[in-house]
Parts: sequence; structure tokens; C-alpha cells
Amino acid sequence: MEKLNYRTLEAAGYDGYIKKDAPEKVMQFGEGNFLRAFVDYFFDCANEKTDWEGKGVLIQPIAQGLTELINRQEGLYTLYLRGSEKGEKVDRKRVISFVSRCLNPYEDFGAVLEAACGDDLEYIISNTTEAGIVYDKNSTFDQCPPDSFPAKLTRILYERFKAGKKGLVILSCELIDNNGKELEKCVSQYIEDWNLGHGFMTWVREENLFCSTLVDRIVPGRIRDEEEVKKLEAENGYEDDLMDVGECFGVWIIEGPQWLEDKLPFKKAGLNVQVVPDVTPYKKRKVRILNGAHTGFVLGAYLSGQDIVRDCMHDETIREFMNKMLYEEIIPTLTLDKKDLMDFAAAVEDRFNNPFVDHELMSISLNSTSKWKARNMPSFETYVKEKNKLPVCLTMSLAAYIAFYSSDIQERTEDGLICRRPKGNTYKVQDDAWVLDFYYEHRNDTAEGLVHAVLTNEQMWGPSLARTDGLEEKVTEDLIYIREKGAKAAFASCLQDKETEGTANE
Repeated sequence: MEKLNYRTLEAAGYDGYIKKDAPEKVMQFGEGNFLRAFVDYFFDCANEKTDWEGKGVLIQPIAQGLTELINRQEGLYTLYLRGSEKGEKVDRKRVISFVSRCLNPYEDFGAVLEAACGDDLEYIISNTTEAGIVYDKNSTFDQCPPDSFPAKLTRILYERFKAGKKGLVILSCELIDNNGKELEKCVSQYIEDWNLGHGFMTWVREENLFCSTLVDRIVPGRIRDEEEVKKLEAENGYEDDLMDVGECFGVWIIEGPQWLEDKLPFKKAGLNVQVVPDVTPYKKRKVRILNGAHTGFVLGAYLSGQDIVRDCMHDETIREFMNKMLYEEIIPTLTLDKKDLMDFAAAVEDRFNNPFVDHELMSISLNSTSKWKARNMPSFETYVKEKNKLPVCLTMSLAAYIAFYSSDIQERTEDGLICRRPKGNTYKVQDDAWVLDFYYEHRNDTAEGLVHAVLTNEQMWGPSLARTDGLEEKVTEDLIYIREKGAKAAFASCLQDKETEGTANE
């Protein structure tokens, strides 16, 4: 069977959308699974649905990469978007033809600089991992290429400036706060260090737009089951070394001026890409709803006997506990449009119900102390402040966290805390060493003593939790309920109409 390329694709009788030729309008630093299942997918759909007519040249960001494979397949690859939508199983196939070629700057940096001066180029996109946007003083102008990504970008922009070309829109997809702003800071620092001149600095700041963005799509990447790969390739009629898999859900939030939304082809194509003045509320939406849901229910769900996220969505009690927490306790504390928040929350249940992803609860449980503080504690505190009472589900989730970290502790190992699930297997709690030491030291405490020790531990939470009226008594009550009647029964007790009595003040 032949490798995927335009000729073999035509011979295989593929009848989906394909764009063979178009000018290179995008330069993309990163050729891995995520960008190909996310950014490149959006641009490919824009080509199909609008008259944008653009291709992307990919730049291999590190010395080892996919350049040879991508060029051998003429930029083509098969993307499967798999998951659940409104409870229905979805498995969509699309051959992506947005990519024109891939360049390896470690073999030919001159070709990258030449591509950077193209008249049609409009965008630079990057996803060079969280460590990619860093200032490295050892990166120099005369390196081919410079070591760090921001240094490479500075060289590219300087070449474009010298050639008298127009500025670009730079879209950063790295998973750090204010990714675009941080990238611009690094570029400015290199301009100063390398003495590239006031004129170039002015051109970078006034003619180019650095945008922070928020990306959201789970991308499992390549299919690891060799038999499934063989089956799919037999159906397709070609071999594909770049086959990629992502979930159906995908949203790209771009921070920028209003005119950018009209310049980008996504709005016209009806795609889930938004240009907003500030990405911060959308990051808060993701952290509080998506990540907060995970941290809010998985520890109790594991203690109740569940192992996989998807199975939790098939358990009515756990699913309804999660939804009550989201719709009644978390969403009311957020400031975005309520319909937008509810639509996002509705998609969460579908995402967690993905029939193609076995997302283990234990993998989500890692470092739950800092996760609860970052993801759930802000919602808890805002709810208490605004409602003047305790949120029953978020309070129960805190008790479930304590129960998970203290369930029949067996031993403290070098890298974890060995606990036992009620009437079940042992499991390893993994967190910062000081957290594990704390729970091991308090392993013989009463429920009252343990809850007091946890809530007054300012290293864990700061001072606020200990000051919340009624919280210590309620968490103690919930912890005892979990230990005596089980986590599932404890979750079920939160679904009654009667809410926590009394008030809570900070």
C-alpha cells in the first residue's frame, strides 16, 4: 500500500474537500499532533467554506521532528474527530490539505528566512510548549538558527523588516498566561540586546500584532492500536504516517482588536473561533467549569468505585452531582454571558462522555491539593460571598478530597501515599512531598481533628478557608458521611432540594 499523497488520495477515490494549491499565508512553528488537529483544521475548514485561499508552511521547532514525513506526504494527513455530541457517538474523518510543506531550520535556516519574506504571508502561529516562550540570553543573532523560539522569531521579523514587507499577526498557542504578550516582551529584549535599531523596534510594535490566545481541544494524537491503524488504512486505501485524532469539541479564543475578527477567515466560515478584547474571562471559564468539574467529582467518584471519566457520566448520581455543582454553584459566580457559560457546561458532559478516550480518574487526581485551590476554591469563595451560605456540592468536593487523601493510609513511599479504597484496591496518592507528609502525619486523627488540621493549613489554602463560618463543621459532617455510608451516597445527599442551613461569612 502506498503512502498518502495527492496522487494516491485521488486513486483511492477520496471525495472530501481537498485544496491542492494556494499561496502560503501562514507560517506555523510546530508540526505536532495538537496544532495539526486544531489550528490547521480550522484553516482547512476556512479554505473550504470561504474564499480565503491560503496554505501554511510548518517550521519544525526542535532538532528532531516530522519534516521528512510531512513533505513525503505533500502536507496531507488524515484527521479523525471523535467524541460525543448531545449524547451521540461521533467519528468524523477529514483529510487536511492546508499544509503546503515543512521546513527544518536546523538544516536550512535560510529557507525559513526566505519563506518569512513572502508577499502573501499574514500570520505566524506557534505552539512550542510551555517552555518555548522564554528569554534565553545564550541565543544570538548569528546562530543558524538561534536557540530559543523568540530569538528565531526576532530574526524572522528582522529579515522581513529589511525586505520592506508588511507586518504580521502573531498568534501564540502556548499554555502560559498572556502568551502573546510574553512573546512580544522576549522579542523586544532581543532587539535591544542585538542592537537592531529603533526603526525595527518601531516596526515590530506598530506594524505587527502579538495576540494572546486560549486553545481548548483534547488531542490524543496518533492511534496506538496497530490493528485499528491497519483497518483504517485498508478502508482509506493508503498508509498515513501522520494520522491524527482529536475530540469533536474545539474552541480558539483570540485576544485582539475588532478588525482582526473580520480579517481572520473563521467567523465567515462559521467556526468556533472568537476574537475578544480579553481572554482572561474565557480562561476562567475553562478552569472553573471544565477543570473544576474534573477536580470536583473525580476523587469522590474514585472512592465510590469508578475508574474512568466516561463511566462517571453513565452514573446518574455522579453526573447529577457534577451538573448541580456546575449550574447552581460555579456558573453563578462567573461574569460571562450566562447562555455562553451554560452552553460550555453542556459541552463538558459530552466531552467527559467521549467513547474513544479512557480518561482515568487516577491520572486526574495528581496534585489535587493545588488543583482544588486553583480550580474550585475561587468558585467556593465567590459563592459564599455572594450567597452568604455554603455551596453544598463544592463543600462536599472538599470533603471528598480529604477522604481520598486519608482513606485507610497504608504507608508513605518515596513518591506517594499508599491508601486503600473502601472494600477495594490500594491506590497511590501523588502530590507535593509536604502534602503527603502532612496526611501521613495526621493518619490517626479523628475526622474532626483531620478537618481542622487541613482547613487551618495556610500553606495549602491561605487563611481564608479557616475563617469561613460553618465550613469546618460541615466538612467534618460530610467526611464522616463519606467514610460511613460511601462517597456515592454522600454525593446523592447533595442532590436533595434542601440546601445547607445557616449562613457563612468570611
